[in-house]
Amino acid sequence: MKKRPIDVVVLSDLHLGTYGCRAKEIVTYLKSISPQLLILNGDIIDVWQFSKRYFPAAHMAVIKEIFQILSNGTRVIYITGNHDEMMRRYSDLHVGNFQLVDKMVIEIDNKMTWIFHGDVFDNTTKDGAKFLTRLGSNGYAALLGFNRFINRCLKLIGREPLSLSQKIMEQVNKSIIRINDFEMLVAELAIEKKYDYVICGHLHQPQKRIIETDKGNVVYLNSGDWVEHLTALEYYGNDWHIYQYDESKMENLVIKEIKHKPDVMTNEIAFFLHSLGA
Repeated sequence: MKKRPIDVVVLSDLHLGTYGCRAKEIVTYLKSISPQLLILNGDIIDVWQFSKRYFPAAHMAVIKEIFQILSNGTRVIYITGNHDEMMRRYSDLHVGNFQLVDKMVIEIDNKMTWIFHGDVFDNTTKDGAKFLTRLGSNGYAALLGFNRFINRCLKLIGREPLSLSQKIMEQVNKSIIRINDFEMLVAELAIEKKYDYVICGHLHQPQKRIIETDKGNVVYLNSGDWVEHLTALEYYGNDWHIYQYDESKMENLVIKEIKHKPDVMTNEIAFFLHSLGA
């Protein structure tokens, strides 16, 4: 399969190091694209749940594929999120084509775009509620495992899969985070700063919509996640598009098995993750 040339790709909420991460699909997607700029918008490596006992070869393959894209000349910007907040101590790191930041503003085709993960506007990630949030995150991981077991059983009897975890996540977002309030707050700030676009992750809800206030309007975008929705944001043809992973279109690239072969880079990545305090 020929790689698709894309101006900018935004990925968020991969949650590498957790049972819910769809690592093989991420690798397949990364192998299918050739972006000029790759933006990793937070919660890429889930340091909250990282364990040396669980970081499969497929998860390491995602990191290696990102390094491969970097070595091919693509500029890669890693924006920190709440699940990888420990990396914020290294913010403003700039090595070659790689940059680590907490937020960024970029001009694309004379349009100003503000990009950040979004957890700073979520009260559940503040210090007082952080313990409960982490506890909820562990529960969500367990629910994902249960959901996969249920779907395997449904497949055996010829039934369509269910996404219990997605429905529960949506209800949690509605009742606790209040997605609409979150989006309006972000949009109002973006309009005040006179940005044309604002891009977040964090909510695991892919979105593209115009938000208007009495002071103007802005295009709000959310890149979704690679746990439930398997979505990304792609900029090409002078516009942003929500990409939805479709395995049937990746037949020649589907990664059926990724075998673990320890090497120097693998060991260095593992050491770095451990050094973050996970």
